[in-house]
Amino acid sequence: MSGHSKWATTKRQKAVVDAKRGALFTKIGNQIAIAARQGTDPAMNPSLAMVLEKARLANMPKANIERAIARVADKSSAALLEETYEAYGPGGAGIIIEVATDNKNRTLPEVRHTLEKNGGRMADPGSVMFQFARKGVIVISEKSEEALLGALDAGAEDAEEVEDGIEIITASSDLMKVRQNLIDAGFTVTSAEMKYVPTSTVPIEGDNAEKLEKLLDAVDDLDDVVAVHTNAE
Repeated sequence: MSGHSKWATTKRQKAVVDAKRGALFTKIGNQIAIAARQGTDPAMNPSLAMVLEKARLANMPKANIERAIARVADKSSAALLEETYEAYGPGGAGIIIEVATDNKNRTLPEVRHTLEKNGGRMADPGSVMFQFARKGVIVISEKSEEALLGALDAGAEDAEEVEDGIEIITASSDLMKVRQNLIDAGFTVTSAEMKYVPTSTVPIEGDNAEKLEKLLDAVDDLDDVVAVHTNAE
């Protein structure tokens, strides 16, 4: 009986992991499909090259990647739209939500409902965005003073140690160049993507911090959401 119970638990856990992996592949696939509109050759399309690198780091199957790129030429496939929503979370934290959707009439109500259910609310366009800047964000696995200096030498605007290594901020136009400079210098790049980086932060503590984390997780779990950013400190 105990063996059966253990298998049942393991099976449930695997189902959760598989579901999250499937959701991640869906999100990355949508990003690939959007980026590929500018050209399907990553050598000539930095945006596509960046998302393909993200797919590789996530161990996304080659067949999934090829299917996402093929959507560009598939006239029967529903067109994906990129949308950015602004919101406030518990404690007044600013939130930027990026989505890729084939149906805004479905996605917007889903996002609004999820926010309101978890103590947040939609914000007027521009009321949150001014607190963020679009930047390139790269993470390398190395952690040392030498790595920090190397990041700055590679062209970073800023760099700091984080849990997974060193996070590097670049101008949006310099992301691919700095990434390549880091690779050429022998560093291990674990992610490189465009993000909304806060220009000012809001301190969130206690119950509000827990509520905000729950809200951000809930929004990020929505199928059409590509990325969620906050200025919470």
